[in-house]
Amino acid sequence: MRQPLIAGNWKMNGSKASADALLRGVVAGSGGVSKSEIAVCVPFPYLYLGEQLLVGSAVRLGGQNLCTESGGAFTGEVSGSMLADFGCTYVICGHSERREYYGEDEASIALKLTRAIESGLTPILCVGETLRQREAGETEAVIAGQVDGVVDRIGIDAFAGIEIAYEPVWAIGTGLTATPEQAQAVHAFIRSRIAEKSASIAKKVRILYGGSMKPGNAAELLAQTDIDGGLIGGASLNADDFLAICLAGEQTAA
Repeated sequence: MRQPLIAGNWKMNGSKASADALLRGVVAGSGGVSKSEIAVCVPFPYLYLGEQLLVGSAVRLGGQNLCTESGGAFTGEVSGSMLADFGCTYVICGHSERREYYGEDEASIALKLTRAIESGLTPILCVGETLRQREAGETEAVIAGQVDGVVDRIGIDAFAGIEIAYEPVWAIGTGLTATPEQAQAVHAFIRSRIAEKSASIAKKVRILYGGSMKPGNAAELLAQTDIDGGLIGGASLNADDFLAICLAGEQTAA
């Protein structure tokens, strides 16, 4: 049985005051969560708050991105070792917004995964298709390319220390929704793709759903065989909503 992971991705949201309140709210409500793992991936300036406020709690801290380099003259970048220095456990790699707005491809994402692992972090590799790609029947081909493009560069053994998040880009902030059955089908495909290289790793790897999971749909999504948690965007900005999703994970893990 894979332990559910519910990871919040705050994206570029918040202020010192709101980040402080949100972190305190998540910590205060996390006591009722024992069967699921909780993480929050906060903007870089608020890592210090996470380090301070999450200490002693079961809530893990994560970053939203890292540099392809381990250090040096790369103005404006953040290294994996810097994230680890603030107590981060996780870091998101290859988020759809990074791919779309900043031109990240499999080559750069593979480098980021490598740097994360070298720094003792667990990367969350994001994959997913756009609406145009889904309507063209290209979902499996696109995701296979994203998964294979990384596996071919860093090897399948690295996936023993990687989480995967499926982001149906077409269902994020568009008003469209993926049914639990649609989400499960893609999760199962991702697992089968990994299994072609290593059945043992495929059995253990956690595949999170990153398509606008909310309190109202979390339980049904998390009940699917191959959905092992969620990468939560908008709902992670409200402590009550985020904790409700975490509690849904408790029910499915029971």
